[in-house]
Amino acid sequence: MHAETRLHPARTRFLLSSTALALALALGQAPATAQPRDLPDFTELVERVGPAVVNIRTAEKVKMAEGQGQMDEQMQEFFRRFGIPVPNQRRGAPRGGTPDDDGPMRRGVGSGFILSADGYVLTNAHVVQGADEVIVTLTDKRELKAKIIGADQRSDVAVVKVEATGLPVVKVGDSNKARVGEWVMAIGSPFGLENTVTAGIISAKQRDTGDLLPLIQTDVAINPGNSGGPLVNLRGEVIGINSQIYSQSGGYMGIAFAIPIADAIRVADELRAGGRVVRGYLGVLPDDITKEIAEAIGLSKPQGAVIRRVIEGSPAEKAGVEGGDVVTKVDGKIVDKAADLRRLVANVKPGAKTTLTVFRRGVTKDIVVTIGEDERSKKPGGSDGGNEPSPAAAPSAALGLKVSELTEVQRKEMKLKSGVKVDAATGAAARAGLREGDLILSVDNVEVASVKVFQAQIAKADKAKVINLVVRRDDVVSFVLLKPAR
Repeated sequence: MHAETRLHPARTRFLLSSTALALALALGQAPATAQPRDLPDFTELVERVGPAVVNIRTAEKVKMAEGQGQMDEQMQEFFRRFGIPVPNQRRGAPRGGTPDDDGPMRRGVGSGFILSADGYVLTNAHVVQGADEVIVTLTDKRELKAKIIGADQRSDVAVVKVEATGLPVVKVGDSNKARVGEWVMAIGSPFGLENTVTAGIISAKQRDTGDLLPLIQTDVAINPGNSGGPLVNLRGEVIGINSQIYSQSGGYMGIAFAIPIADAIRVADELRAGGRVVRGYLGVLPDDITKEIAEAIGLSKPQGAVIRRVIEGSPAEKAGVEGGDVVTKVDGKIVDKAADLRRLVANVKPGAKTTLTVFRRGVTKDIVVTIGEDERSKKPGGSDGGNEPSPAAAPSAALGLKVSELTEVQRKEMKLKSGVKVDAATGAAARAGLREGDLILSVDNVEVASVKVFQAQIAKADKAKVINLVVRRDDVVSFVLLKPAR
C-alpha cells in the first residue's frame, strides 16, 4: 500500500467531502446545507458575565463533645464510601488551621454572583448555612471576607456582602419569559474548580420539587460547588440560581434545577431590608385533590387544594374555612395543587385581606381571610406559609422533615415493631439523602414507635452534633447522618 493512502479516517472523510464539493460546484449544483442554524457561541457571554461570578469558600467550627477526639476507622470509611468529606480531627493540626485552633473546621465551597457594585452577592442558603467564616474570591484573584446579610433556607436564597466598590455586576433578566428549549449557560466552581462554564437547554419550568418555589429544570451540567452560581440566557441575563440536582449517585445525571431569578430577587430584597423573609400564614393542612375525589364530589376537574385540617385559632378558622373545603383560587389566581396554595398565601403581606374561592358540598363560594404572619418566618429557615404541620411535626421542621404514623397493617406487612414514614424531605434532610417513603426506625439509637417519640428524640438531640438515624428504604436498612439546622 502506498504511504499516501494511509490516511486517518477523519482526514479521509474530509478529502472525500472536498472532492464531492468540488464536483458539485463544477456541475453548477449548490451544495446542500447540512445545518440551517449555527450552534450558539458562548464566548462573548462568558467574557461579559464571568467577571461577576465568584467562588465562595466557607469554614465552620465543628463543636465536639468533651472527650470526643479521633474519629474511628469504621466511621471514616462510612464517610468515604458515600462521598462525604471526612471532618478534620481534633488531634493534631486540622487542615487549613493550626494546633492552637479551638477545634477542627468543616469547610465548604460554592458559587455566587455580584448583584451590586458595592458588594452584595447572591448565592444559595445551603452554601453559607452555619458558616463562621465566608470568603469570596473574585476572578481577579482578590479574596474578600464576606458578611452574611440573610439566608432563607425555605427558598434556599442567601445574600452576603463584601466591602468593596466598583465591582462588576450581572444583568438580571426575566425568568417568567424563559422558554422551554432555549439555550442557557452556567458558571460556577464545581468541585472547587473556579470559573467553569457548562451549557444546555431549559428542560421544563414550574417544576415542583417540594420546596416553596417552583424551579427551572435544565440539562446543564451542575455538580457540587456549582450551587449559588448563575443560570444565564443567550442575552447574557441571569434568569436563575443553580440550586439542586437529581441524582442517584451524588453526581450530575442530566437533571438540574435553578431558582427563578424573579423569586430569588424578591427574597433577596427582603433579606437586604430586614435580614429575614416575612411570609403570610393561613393555618391549614392542604393536600392535592385526585381525579377520583374530584369526580365523587362533583368538581369539574381535579384542580385545587383540599383542606385536610384547619388549625385551631388560625386565620382560616376565624374566617370560616372548613375541613373538606377545596380551595380553587386565591385572589383570583388559580390553585392547581396544594403547593400553589402554600406559595400564594406565603406571598401575601400579613394583615392583608385575601379572598379564597372554595368548593364546599357542591357549591362554590368566596371567603375573605385576614392573613396572619407565620411566626416561623421570624426564625432562620422560614416557613411554607399556607401549610401548617401538625403540632407533633414541629420539632423536625427545621430539619426539613415531615413524618407520619405507620398503620398497624403497614407494620405487619413490613414486619416492623417501630418506625415512622417520611412524607417530605427538604433542606438538611434532603441533603442527607432522605426522601419521601423512607422509614425512620430509630433516632440516636432509640427506637421510634410513634411520631410523638420521634419528635421527642429530635427535640432533645444535641444541636452541636449530627443526628444518627437508622433508615429503611425498600428492604435495605442504612445509617443516615443528619446535621441539625442552626
